[in-house]
Amino acid sequence: HLAYILLADTIRNMLDEGVNVIILLADWHAWVNDKFDRDMDKITLAGEYMTEVFRALLGNPEEGEGSGQLRFLSASELMDSGKYWERVLRCSKNMSLSRVRRTFSIMGRHEDSSEHDLAAFYYPALQAADIFELEVDIAFGGMDQRKAHMYMRDVADKYGWTKATCIHTPMLSGLKGTGGRMDSFDHKMSKSDPGNAILLHDSPESLREKMGEAFLEIGNPDSPVFEIARHIVLPNSGSIQVNPNPEYGEPSIWGDLQSFIDAVADGSVHPLDAKMAVADGLAEALAPVSEHFADKPELLSAMDQLTNSQ
Repeated sequence: HLAYILLADTIRNMLDEGVNVIILLADWHAWVNDKFDRDMDKITLAGEYMTEVFRALLGNPEEGEGSGQLRFLSASELMDSGKYWERVLRCSKNMSLSRVRRTFSIMGRHEDSSEHDLAAFYYPALQAADIFELEVDIAFGGMDQRKAHMYMRDVADKYGWTKATCIHTPMLSGLKGTGGRMDSFDHKMSKSDPGNAILLHDSPESLREKMGEAFLEIGNPDSPVFEIARHIVLPNSGSIQVNPNPEYGEPSIWGDLQSFIDAVADGSVHPLDAKMAVADGLAEALAPVSEHFADKPELLSAMDQLTNSQ
């Protein structure tokens, strides 16, 4: 869903600074987390799809092991090593079961879940081992990954391993929520609830429909509409363009979020016009994905069938 744009923006910034970036396609992690019925063929297909999504969002950057280049690596490749599993055991040795439960939000689960599922308790150790095995200097992910990253840094201190700097992107709120709940995965945008989320392949018409129903509290910068304007539209377009019905107002352009919020609050911009402006900005931000997959209809069709069957 839309949060991948935030990750792509972070990756693009690092590539521009000459960082070699690895995107880990966490196939076995998805299996542990019960994704796609734990069918590895389906999970592999999802990995192929996500590879193309990032290529689209990043404008097909140069790939390789050099400065400013991008690499894709599957967890299956990384795990094919006795050293990796030694790291998993060492990481596990430093975590109590109660602490593992507190990290379940990294899988989108509650702390009291998975009483019967031992594999889920290895998930944080797998994630920490990934970082150590890759020997990366920077680890990044959504804000919901911070508990796993904090644990990784604790383990690094114990063993004297490289302690990666961690970068976390914001978690976008669901469209119908009140926003401003970075600390709770219950309120974040999720592709499992399509009506409450912006999906990468939503059409301009669908975007307008969803944004028309999105929650917007006048004056609240954390409302989902303003949140999307802050994190997606302004960074990608540089401005928000409002085009109301000529009967009700003149077109306007807003270059910063606060002035846009103030304009909605004082009535200069109608809330519905504000929503439609954000929807149009989203359509522009998502256009590269649509264009990229126009040449890959079979992959997109296979992924649509896969997600619709869940």
